[in-house]
Amino acid sequence: MKVVIVGAGSVGSSIARELLAHKHEILLIDLKPEVIGRSGLRGAHWLVGDACELSTLQDAKLEGADVVVSATGDDKVNLVVSLLAKTEFGVGRTVGRVNNPKNDWMFDDSWGVDVAVNTPQLMTALVEEAVEIGDLVRLLTLQTGVSSLVEFTVPHDSHVVGLTVGDIEWPEDSTLVAILRDQAPITPSRDDVIDGGDELFFVTTIAAEDELRALLSPESQDEDEDAAGQHPVTTAGRHGGENPLPEDDGFDG
Repeated sequence: MKVVIVGAGSVGSSIARELLAHKHEILLIDLKPEVIGRSGLRGAHWLVGDACELSTLQDAKLEGADVVVSATGDDKVNLVVSLLAKTEFGVGRTVGRVNNPKNDWMFDDSWGVDVAVNTPQLMTALVEEAVEIGDLVRLLTLQTGVSSLVEFTVPHDSHVVGLTVGDIEWPEDSTLVAILRDQAPITPSRDDVIDGGDELFFVTTIAAEDELRALLSPESQDEDEDAAGQHPVTTAGRHGGENPLPEDDGFDG
């Protein structure tokens, strides 16, 4: 696979190093020629130039790339490169680095971004995932903001403990894709019983996250027991211009 990475700072170089280890063809584009010598990347191809210039991307033969990764520390650059890669060169997949979380909403298909990687948001999610037992934590946003990967750690006193996966009517736009138990992943089936301490992973639409959170929250047990005097088996329904410039970036890269 041919991957073009724009920005050879610490983030771009780390991505290139991992991809080279997996035998992919890598081209790095950066304004500063000195980064070539200090990168320590063997086997990568280099192009010195401004990736926001069409001529630079033409020199990179971007039309032959399978993936373009915009990994600079400037959100404006990452958006422009993604847009040019899509509209001018027809690149099949683009990945954009989000430096300032306030600009996250802009990294979608209107700017040519297939996948947005929000580093601050990801770090926040990992912190929350480590400490927030009993709450839904978004780990990743997928499909340009349409869906997400979320995690829920089941408290030992949760109302879902002892229920099977099939006992629970999950929200229509949420799918339980994995259970992590005792550090071992389990592919969930209808007959799997949920235990305290299980980590449940869902792929869900962002609109359905609130339904899923309500289903799993302790409050839903109280509401259902008031209504039916039993453990809940909850049915959740379906929730049914010009591009502005991004704000200044909060991180260098």
